[in-house]
Amino acid sequence: MPSSHSCGCRIELGAERWHCAEPQEIAVAHQSILSDEHALPSREAGERDYASARVAWYMVFVLMLCYTLSYADRQILAFLVGPLKQDLHISDTQVGLLQGLAFALVYTLCGLPMGALADRFSRRNIVALGVIFWSITTSLCSIARSFASLAAARMGVGIGEATLSPCAFSMITDSFPAKRLSSALSVYTMGIQLGSGLALIIGGVVAQAVSHLQPIELPLLGSIAAWRVTFLIVGAPGLLITLLVLSVREPARRTLLVDSTGIATPLDLGRALRQIRLRWRSVAGLALMISCQATCNYALLSWGPTFFERMHHWPKSRTGLVLGLTTLACGCIGLLVGGRLADRWQTAGRCDGPLRVGLISLLGTLLTLAPAMLLPHAGATVALLVVAVLCIGLPIGCGYAAVQLIFPNQVRGLVSALIIFAVALIGLGFGALLPGLLNDRLFHDGLRIGDSIAITVALASLVGILAVLATFAPYRADYRAVHP
Repeated sequence: MPSSHSCGCRIELGAERWHCAEPQEIAVAHQSILSDEHALPSREAGERDYASARVAWYMVFVLMLCYTLSYADRQILAFLVGPLKQDLHISDTQVGLLQGLAFALVYTLCGLPMGALADRFSRRNIVALGVIFWSITTSLCSIARSFASLAAARMGVGIGEATLSPCAFSMITDSFPAKRLSSALSVYTMGIQLGSGLALIIGGVVAQAVSHLQPIELPLLGSIAAWRVTFLIVGAPGLLITLLVLSVREPARRTLLVDSTGIATPLDLGRALRQIRLRWRSVAGLALMISCQATCNYALLSWGPTFFERMHHWPKSRTGLVLGLTTLACGCIGLLVGGRLADRWQTAGRCDGPLRVGLISLLGTLLTLAPAMLLPHAGATVALLVVAVLCIGLPIGCGYAAVQLIFPNQVRGLVSALIIFAVALIGLGFGALLPGLLNDRLFHDGLRIGDSIAITVALASLVGILAVLATFAPYRADYRAVHP
């Protein structure tokens, strides 16, 4: 049965009326300059119409834990490059495929139907099923005996994780007013930095600890190489997280398009796509901004450990601790600062605040992360990484918030899935794959991994900057059509 939660704010497709049913009904007629279905609310729901702050922030906290677990599961391969290549006899390019496209293609393709489901069914229950599925498939990576079988398990991880963000973005947007939405989504997307940082720390410690151990005998699984236990360690918490998800209250749906009788009904795919097409320049620009930021992030997370091992001969435990703590501390600070900055601009009437934050982020990343990979001294590299990771974190939450603020509820899951499609395909695909590909095909030298990361970061940053500059005008127009 489709989810029946639907209260608060509505828009009529025909007469184009905006309704706030709590505490009393208010109707404001206005004529859209674009089309009947582009008509959106001219009044935000009052803060008293939302769930209590405690309920809303508890939901954000649980969803952030899910995001943390998902990123830990997907990033753990970064510390297993050495034993993977040795046991499975694969190249840097194949490692890049396992970290990138093998996961990203399935993650992105499955994200589209998951987004459509999020617009119709219980988002909480979809997330709970997804957490169970990706945790099981992460654990199955421990028994993969070939490139193909490991790629299949990674695809399973992608299917499960595709359920999370379309549902989470929609649930959080229904729980917070616009002026606090960037901060709320920034806290949720802290899971990226927390999960990545924990994967680096756990991966480094575990990989170092088991590197000299003999194969381990496990019930049902038999004898497996000690490094494979890492997959079981990061996959196990999924069942506990699922119980927390089921304790979350499904929020009431808001900002609903309604028909001429005032009834909120799901949009069919054609009408939903029309809503997206009407705002395609804003959607494309925001997707490129977030994708280019993600490309820089994935390039660092996927190949940073290998860079320090090959270039500076650091042990895995030291690499994991340094990169993990940098990601945890600086990445989370960047997310919170970016969200607060965008909310402050939002309160001051500057609707393009997320784009401003994105521009600052990409410029900062270009000027710090690319040079960091070219410096000969590890200390200087780490010093620049502190600033680079903070810059990378700035636009994540507010970028996704910007997308939610220009769409009605019935389209948010689908448009979120489209953005995630672009981010995963471009960010994860190129960020994880391109450095390894450049190493194998251009430099033919494993010690040039720093140059490969720097090229990837520079290209992504420049493309992202151009995309942001081209998006300011259309985004302002789309936002003002929603909030005149």
